[in-house]
Amino acid sequence: MAFVTWFKRNVVVIAGLLTLAYLLLPNVVVTVFSFNRPKGRFNYQWQEFSTDAWRDPCGVSGLCESLGLSLQIAFWATLGATLLGTMIAFALVRYRFRARGAVNSLIFLPMAMPEVVMAASLLTLFLNMGAELGFWTVLIAHIMFCLSFVVVAVKARVMSMDPRLEQAAQDLYAGPVQTFLRVTLPIAAPGIAAGALLAFALSFDDFIITNFNAGSTVTFPMFVWGSAQRGTPVQINVIGTAMFVVAVLLVLVSMAVANRRKRQKA
Repeated sequence: MAFVTWFKRNVVVIAGLLTLAYLLLPNVVVTVFSFNRPKGRFNYQWQEFSTDAWRDPCGVSGLCESLGLSLQIAFWATLGATLLGTMIAFALVRYRFRARGAVNSLIFLPMAMPEVVMAASLLTLFLNMGAELGFWTVLIAHIMFCLSFVVVAVKARVMSMDPRLEQAAQDLYAGPVQTFLRVTLPIAAPGIAAGALLAFALSFDDFIITNFNAGSTVTFPMFVWGSAQRGTPVQINVIGTAMFVVAVLLVLVSMAVANRRKRQKA
């Protein structure tokens, strides 16, 4: 009886932990198999413990080159989408103009439509313009794809801002630039950062849109897909594990900084 009572009180926590464990299980499998030494081409069965792949993560031809290209595209796509998305979000919230409602609705289309539709549309646009498929077409496609996610994230933050704070800064003789840099931007920064991180993750991880518009350019997701057809090298697991660890460390550091600021304010 006591167990039933305890279970009812903690059923939500238990369900959350089980869901989290299920979501993290693939990462655990990738990490474990990054220490495997497969006898064949495919790294799907555990054979023997080895750290060879960790000692030489770039041992597979083209792997680190594709990884560097994906990071480069993700960085510039994040920068472009964040700048444009932030300006669009402020314009949609702070200003009234014709077709504002239509723009608000169109912003959600890239998020709602299947990626293959947007990929084919962008490919058609590039071909009609006579553009050569490669780095720049992928970059433009990623910016267009990530833009909506940044706008939604920043827009939600801007809508929750108290305009009286900016008015108070103006009453204290702060100019428009000074008000924006010292009041508006710091308040909107969490939404901008969230949109930027989301854009980076979406750009780095994207395969469908990239595959349509890449030409001969090979990003890391395309390299993984191509390798899976011939045999998956262990180094792919190494790169995936390293990226997962870096992401977890970034989250832990951000949580530690946030907790420290809360204690300082208290």
